Amino acid sequence: MALPQVSLPTYELEIPSNGKTIKYRPFVVREEKLLLLALESGDEKQIEDATKTLLKNCIQSRVKLEELANFDLEYIFLNIRAVSVGEVVEMLLTCEDDGETQVRYNLNLTEVKVSKPEGHNPKIMLTDTLGVIMKYPSFEEFVKISIIGKEIDSSEVTTIMAGCVDQIFDSEEVYDSSTTSKKEFCDFLEGLTNQQFEKIQEFFTDAPVLKHEVKLTNPNTGVENTFTIQGLANFFG
Repeated sequence: MALPQVSLPTYELEIPSNGKTIKYRPFVVREEKLLLLALESGDEKQIEDATKTLLKNCIQSRVKLEELANFDLEYIFLNIRAVSVGEVVEMLLTCEDDGETQVRYNLNLTEVKVSKPEGHNPKIMLTDTLGVIMKYPSFEEFVKISIIGKEIDSSEVTTIMAGCVDQIFDSEEVYDSSTTSKKEFCDFLEGLTNQQFEKIQEFFTDAPVLKHEVKLTNPNTGVENTFTIQGLANFFG
């Protein structure tokens, strides 16, 4: 006789980049164990596969992970973890006014949202007629940066940026990522002036980000401090 199956609750959230609503469920022990074992192995491909499996299993709606922005993936992963492990995370925050006093703060993960800066635009004009349309880092980069916590080497910056170029256009042609290689995009970026390159860097600097601000008073000085928590790894205490 087959054992009974546990009925898992489902929840809804809105994808920040496109406003679509998806349903999701908590991850189960088997799925968490698979990801933890992958993280212990240190193998990037294994971690990427385990993360993809966990997200695909937990998301109950039709969605292509590869088409989501990195901040979408962080937001979804944070909410799945919240309903799986617990919504409240205890944090120790160091007050900036004296640089040493630590204050305990219970962060409710369901209150964390994606901050979208005004004026952020994927279309960047480099000259009067030449421009690029950008997209956000891939699922692979989400795993490396948000799940593994890998630091980006300066030698990798141009390659990552090239992977985020969707189109290059001028007054006559459009060069699409589906027909243009990453190497060609790399060569294009490396041929830009510093000012033009900085315009593209600003796309990443000003991109939407998983972010939460809290104001707490330093008990030793009475000074109110503002803490900004951002980036997936920083929400886990």
